[in-house]
Amino acid sequence: MMRLLSHLLLTAMLCAPAPALAWWDYGHRTIAGIADKNISTTTKRQMNALFRVSKLLGTPQCKLKTISDASVWPDCIRQDRLRWNYTFPWHYQNIDICKPFDLKAACANGNCVSAQIDRNAALLKDKSRPAHVRLEALTFLVHFVGDMHMPLHIGDRGDRGGNDVSAAYGIIEGRLNLHSLWDGPMAERAISDGPDLVRRYHPDKKAEMAFGTTDFWAMQAWQVSRDHSYKTAEDAPSCGPPVTGRARVDNEEIRNLVPITRLQIQRAGLRLARLLDESLN
Repeated sequence: MMRLLSHLLLTAMLCAPAPALAWWDYGHRTIAGIADKNISTTTKRQMNALFRVSKLLGTPQCKLKTISDASVWPDCIRQDRLRWNYTFPWHYQNIDICKPFDLKAACANGNCVSAQIDRNAALLKDKSRPAHVRLEALTFLVHFVGDMHMPLHIGDRGDRGGNDVSAAYGIIEGRLNLHSLWDGPMAERAISDGPDLVRRYHPDKKAEMAFGTTDFWAMQAWQVSRDHSYKTAEDAPSCGPPVTGRARVDNEEIRNLVPITRLQIQRAGLRLARLLDESLN
């Protein structure tokens, strides 16, 4: 009975119109949880002090008391389009997977996810800024590191990062597109399939995963999009003719994509921990 109820719940969720939010809540909160387990005590103390001024941001409809709240706050505030619609382009960066990697070409005037990660890390680090300004920077930093590691928030083939590609997840049709397939069911399967990702990692593993620049992290996500996201769903070369009909990720393909997706989530969490330590220590 529980299996049946779970299947019906997932089917109902997938049949409902879904916003283009990276990793949905489960993915973002998992990434934040990994970071929270791997930051220093000083970083955690500084971060918690910033959360105490959350009322100054004037967003009572969006809870902001913990790093988990912060991970989804930038999506929550998008409901208030009149105030926050200028932040919408900050969540992604459509880099053509069929051309050489060019991070800057897809970032007009800093309105892209990679530029906003660097900007908000700098604002958070600047202790001369008011606490509520640094808190806003903290929330955007936590969220955007997660966004950038979702492959279809970086890779694009003229289809808005897979938003225009109708897709099916296993036997579930619903109203999915390729972008939402990776945002939701793919991420949720990967997080749940294996040892708990939210844990304290060995320093060697942290060093292995957290190194590099924002540009390098973006290139890795772009490569996953090019080499796996499009190719697997369409069973065709990533830069071949667009698929006719609905793209499909079957059960065997889902199993093969789980470790790739888990790796992206681990990378995001440990890299976020590094940025928070650098900005708040």
